[in-house]
Amino acid sequence: MNNDQLRALGFFDARIPRYTSYPPATVFTTNIGADFQAHCLSTLNPDIPISVYVHIPFCERLCWFCACRTQGTKTLGPVAEYIKTVKSELELLRLTLPQGMRMGRLHWGGGTPTILQPDWIRDLANTIKTVIAPAETFDFSVEIDPTLVDADKIAALAEVGMTRASIGIQDFAEDVQNAIGRHQSFEQTLDCVQMLRNAGINSLNADLVYGLPHQTNAKIGASIDKVLQLAPDRIALFGYAHVPHMSKRQVLIKDAALPSDLARHALSELATARLQEAGMDAIGIDHFAKPDDLLAKAARKGHLRRNFQGYTEDNCQTLIGVGASSISRFEHGYVQNASATAAYSTRIKERQFSGFRGHKNSENDLMRARLIEMIMCGFEADLSALRKRFGDLTKTLDADHIAVCDRFGSIVDRTEDRIALRSNGRQMARLVAKMYDHSNVEVGMYSKVS
Repeated sequence: MNNDQLRALGFFDARIPRYTSYPPATVFTTNIGADFQAHCLSTLNPDIPISVYVHIPFCERLCWFCACRTQGTKTLGPVAEYIKTVKSELELLRLTLPQGMRMGRLHWGGGTPTILQPDWIRDLANTIKTVIAPAETFDFSVEIDPTLVDADKIAALAEVGMTRASIGIQDFAEDVQNAIGRHQSFEQTLDCVQMLRNAGINSLNADLVYGLPHQTNAKIGASIDKVLQLAPDRIALFGYAHVPHMSKRQVLIKDAALPSDLARHALSELATARLQEAGMDAIGIDHFAKPDDLLAKAARKGHLRRNFQGYTEDNCQTLIGVGASSISRFEHGYVQNASATAAYSTRIKERQFSGFRGHKNSENDLMRARLIEMIMCGFEADLSALRKRFGDLTKTLDADHIAVCDRFGSIVDRTEDRIALRSNGRQMARLVAKMYDHSNVEVGMYSKVS
């Protein structure tokens, strides 16, 4: 599609959720909290493996572009106290979960998980495994900051079973890094990758961001060339979300330094083309993977899923979030822990779960969540499968189907059993998904689709 066609469909103006959950987390309410959280945890089926996410919110430096829940620290004292609290939350989980629960996936995110000292890494990982034993097909991924890791930390992570490393890169251009407050050389990153591989950790994810200040086609192309030298198995290509009204540190990034809508889209198109030319499969709207990677295989088989970390082949239906601001996903809804570290710690020290807001799913929510996930993962929705699962409730989608075809008829095909984006319209997936969103999200607070 050319830029005029994209503009006519609202592509450059749209600010829409990334739909890593449905309903999006911004519509969670404080009516759902710790009691619902405890009930969902206590009634899990121990025969079905679950996923676990642990949030480590601390960073030695705060990158200006980041909108994640993080906090800066100059000493390790607050980190040590936080890990004590996390272990107390894990003890609450041990007392609440049915016996025999197994963990299919474990992910440590941040913040900067590699701010932890090697002994803390071993202690935390072993504590988690004591509470929830790893399943036979256990996968353990950790977000790695190449500027805050060494061989001893990587050895500790390998010792406790890490199988995949996720490295944030963004862009290697020096002036771009200066403008976003993140200084990370290619040499540092290469050293980190070599240490990981020397430790036997060969599965590697890399994150790139387009739409950053002072970024140009030439700069992002050069960064991609360097990233490909690292030979990652997966690459996530995210569009920078400039939301200074939500992330105060982003006021340090000047609007005038950001690329225009057309330039931003050109960066995305160039990066996508370069990654595909390098032999990587395009996965969903913003991921790429080597053809033999599990993510690419899942996409080809129609088994791709979407969660708070983005695209995944993880088929665990339950995700338990541990730590401040972490979100748990249950069959019956979502619960988010208290976002502020102090509030989270206070609740855990009172020996209660820290869930303070969430959402209880209706059958309509579950149906729309599955339809939106189908569109986001495979660019089409199997309406017959939805009817089989949700019966007459699917009739409430009919008006939405009509609205989608009226607005996006030039890029969408519809039959009785299927609604699908044509290959030239896949970049519109978030806009099409939004047509099925009945959660009344305030779209102005989200990142640009472009």
